[in-house]
Amino acid sequence: MTQLEVVDDSERHRGHAGFREGGESHFNVMIRAPELGAMSRVARHRAVHAALGSDLVGRIHALALDIDG
Repeated sequence: MTQLEVVDDSERHRGHAGFREGGESHFNVMIRAPELGAMSRVARHRAVHAALGSDLVGRIHALALDIDG
């Protein structure tokens, strides 16, 4: 079974570096996907960054990834 949970955690970082009014600067992402099970932790993170694309990743100040296969 595949699961995806994305939480905009920006408000918790108000007043800190990278905070932008309106949010969408700090995210926690949980991914559970059997396809990622055989990959190393680094390979999983690289795959997520590649899927998001450099434009989106470049606009995010903090991206916490919890990935499991």
